[in-house]
Amino acid sequence: MRVLVRRVSKDETTVPITTDFIKLEAFLKLANVCSSGGMAKNFIQNEEVLVNGLCCTMRGKKLRDGDRVTFDGNVYVVKHED
Repeated sequence: MRVLVRRVSKDETTVPITTDFIKLEAFLKLANVCSSGGMAKNFIQNEEVLVNGLCCTMRGKKLRDGDRVTFDGNVYVVKHED
């Protein structure tokens, strides 16, 4: 039997972007969740990333202002800044 245990955090981390959107894979790197695109790809394909509460397996998913990304019990919020 495989048991997955994750740390749960109530805090949200705001991650600023300066463009209209950012792709999920790039966002995970920008938020310092992973150190490489390959690592981000694995997390996404292994269904370990939620976007707005739903599992997302698309590396190129466009994230816009206000979108929430959940990974490893942490919530990251996309914030567009001029």
